[in-house]
Amino acid sequence: MLEKSKSQFKSLPDIASESTELATGVLQAVGMSGIEVPVSLVDSQGQVLRLSARAEAFVNLYQPEVRGIHMSRLFRDVQLGLSAKTLSLGLLAEITNDFLESHEGLSDCAELSVAFEALLERPALKSGNSGWRTYPVKLSVKRQAGQSPDFFVEILVTYSSTCPASAALARQLIQQNFKKQFKESEIKAEEVYMWLGTSEGINATPHAQRSYARVQVQVSDAAFNFTEFIDLLENILQTPVQAMVKREDEQEFALRNGQNLMFCEDAARRVKRDLDQMKEVIAYEGEFRHAESLHPHDAVARISKNKN
Repeated sequence: MLEKSKSQFKSLPDIASESTELATGVLQAVGMSGIEVPVSLVDSQGQVLRLSARAEAFVNLYQPEVRGIHMSRLFRDVQLGLSAKTLSLGLLAEITNDFLESHEGLSDCAELSVAFEALLERPALKSGNSGWRTYPVKLSVKRQAGQSPDFFVEILVTYSSTCPASAALARQLIQQNFKKQFKESEIKAEEVYMWLGTSEGINATPHAQRSYARVQVQVSDAAFNFTEFIDLLENILQTPVQAMVKREDEQEFALRNGQNLMFCEDAARRVKRDLDQMKEVIAYEGEFRHAESLHPHDAVARISKNKN
């Protein structure tokens, strides 16, 4: 009975592998996006986390007369490969090699990317508490037959940005308000101290907004750690949004915002400066988007460095 099933399977038509009388030509990429797949990650405690992800798998088609690729083979390689081992750039490189082997004679270039939300526990700024945050991450590998693969990591970090211009304007109003309140030459420090703690004392505040840094780096090493890269970006920006917050944490957050006034240009240059010093980073692209509270539009700055 089994032999009969195999025989029937072999006799099924394979239209994709046949020559076509339709339009012909080489295709740079053919494949699938939005492939639902589980991935495994190891957290800081050494525990294995199972997360849902979506993959994109492509190969080129350099045979102009062949109608299509073997989609099911890509799907099989993605499902089996990603479910078998802990997710890493090295694992994606292995799977792209499987793509080329399963498409020998049809393709000599393969791509695979996996997008997911990394779940990381983050400490509060002052209180000693902690909470969980999710970070969109995309790992990608591109492979040309006979060459070393290219590795890419893309991260989205959310942070707070306080406008330097607005801060300067607010300080001017506070100065003017102070001069109006205290006209006499003799000013008692305690009186000023108490006054500054009132809403009348600080009569203007700068505008701030939730902001987003999306950074993709091409790296030389498959062992590049994306969680450490998230930490690096947050440390550069200094004002990442928080999970668990008590009053002392919120006060510290206000202090950090005041000490890190940023236009989108400032945020972009901070990150660019550090990326340019990282030997493992071959190339990068970044976008820094400040979702303005003053305007209905966003302020955006971009950075890039091409591969040499």
